Amino acid sequence: MGAETLLLTMNLDTVGQMSCNPAIGGLAKGHIVREVDALGGEMALNTDATAIQMRMLNSSKGPSVRGPRAQCDKKAYQFRMKFALENQPRLDLKQGQIAGLVVEDGEARGVTTNLGVRFNGKRIVVTTGTFLKALMHVGDNSVAGGRMGDGTSTFSDELKALGFQVERLKTGTPPRLNKRSIDFTKLDPQHGDSPPPTFSYLVDTIKKAPEDSFTLNEWKDGLFHVEQMPCWITHTTENTAQIIRKNLSRSPLYCGVIQGVGPRYCPSIEDKIVKFPEKERHQIFLEPEGRHTNEFYVNGCSTSLPFDVQIEMIRSIPGLGAAEFLRPGYAVEYDYCPPTQLWPSLETKLVRGLYFAGQLNGTSGYEEAAGQGILSGINAALESRGAEAWRPQRHESYIGVMVDDLVTKGTREPYRMFTSRAEYRLLLRQDNADLRLTERAGELGLASAERVRRTKEKRGEIDECRAKLGKARRDGKTLEDWLRRPEITWNDLPEEFQRVRGEIAEAVEADVKYSGYIARDLERIATLREMEGKNIPENFNYESVVGLKKEARQKLQEIRPKTFGQAARISGVNPSDISALAVWAMRK
Repeated sequence: MGAETLLLTMNLDTVGQMSCNPAIGGLAKGHIVREVDALGGEMALNTDATAIQMRMLNSSKGPSVRGPRAQCDKKAYQFRMKFALENQPRLDLKQGQIAGLVVEDGEARGVTTNLGVRFNGKRIVVTTGTFLKALMHVGDNSVAGGRMGDGTSTFSDELKALGFQVERLKTGTPPRLNKRSIDFTKLDPQHGDSPPPTFSYLVDTIKKAPEDSFTLNEWKDGLFHVEQMPCWITHTTENTAQIIRKNLSRSPLYCGVIQGVGPRYCPSIEDKIVKFPEKERHQIFLEPEGRHTNEFYVNGCSTSLPFDVQIEMIRSIPGLGAAEFLRPGYAVEYDYCPPTQLWPSLETKLVRGLYFAGQLNGTSGYEEAAGQGILSGINAALESRGAEAWRPQRHESYIGVMVDDLVTKGTREPYRMFTSRAEYRLLLRQDNADLRLTERAGELGLASAERVRRTKEKRGEIDECRAKLGKARRDGKTLEDWLRRPEITWNDLPEEFQRVRGEIAEAVEADVKYSGYIARDLERIATLREMEGKNIPENFNYESVVGLKKEARQKLQEIRPKTFGQAARISGVNPSDISALAVWAMRK
């Protein structure tokens, strides 16, 4: 977008390092990655280039809930991403730990490092990950650090001093095992899909070059070539559960050492055993961390139990009886700022020109962080030149859903995106992220001209194909009417339509089959848009509104919604409160 930008990080050697599982995407998360790509971001291309297994989850279900997922080569992903950043025009990378913010007249003007160096900037985006006053727990051993082998930051003290509310969250990670110690004969293989489902709409631009040793996959002869590696499936046993129950008193999660709230939808193995006692076993995925390492990630076994208990527990699982640990599992507690302190642009309400993104806002996952990161970057660039911020709506993107949830409702536990959070998910499919966002990204100066051209071309092909379906007839009905029937698929159409490109056929079939539901959604959106578009002044005095419940008044005063639509979605604000607010506003 033309902005001179500095990326300041605690350690340049870990730019792009995947702290937990080296996997990208999944249900709803894959949608976000495709949206980041549609906007011109790097994540999807980097994932496609370094993937070692690619699958489409929920492929047997409807198109709105399918999501691509890729297991990546951990080091290749990291090094290729760093290379991309180092070669991005107008972007400087520098190593430094932020100690303070420079705030003048309520506006962020720069940062200072712990070495006393000051960097000035019109806009500041803060993305702290799990490093704020971070504490790692393995049994009764606690060590400062946001990731094993890395340090921590006390920057949250600076945020508190500025008046920000700061609270604690917790996340965790499982042990890493030596491949040579795993008995694969007792495991079930899980292979990738063929052809591999990709993330980027520009996947055909990925080419290997002699000087590029980190790009593992490439587009060649009209196909995307990936040498896929299998993952493996096993299960816990009753013995596993007994070992965990016997040692709960030694778990920092259950003996009161850990105060932060953990992720509900990615619980530790201790939580699974305690909260689901009726389950005889829990599924465990063994996933390779790369092509050139023996390190395996034990997905589904996040833990903070003592090291000796971890060994006993892991060795009670089929295939892992002689498992050797490369790294133990551990829990991490860290500071975050409840996101109701932000405007929908992700700018803070307290300090102008200061933006928060990622786990600082209480989210979990690489994908949620990437979605916030690109949006905060877009708005920092726009507002630095006096332009209005871009606020994607809930019917436009999963990024819009996520940000609206965060700034309107807040979160008391690590927020994870699900398709169920999006009320318009039939409109927000993973296959149409480019149609929803790329032309807008072109207007913002973010998406390249080539990316915009391709999107317009795709839209034209879809319209042309849909028109042909509406004209062609069979037994007195149009082929479009035939395709709406649940038992009819694209393969049942005449030969002429079998020559249509796969992504066009997929998009047209989804649009046709769900056209009735989509039309209903569009009507709802039009009705809500009228309310959504009615602005509430920033300095609106909710104390003066007659008829507001006390809880609603407190929530409205705290969040200060921009529009009536946003106000209506705040937890604790009901339709009668909105009516009272609307009547009062019209009178004034």
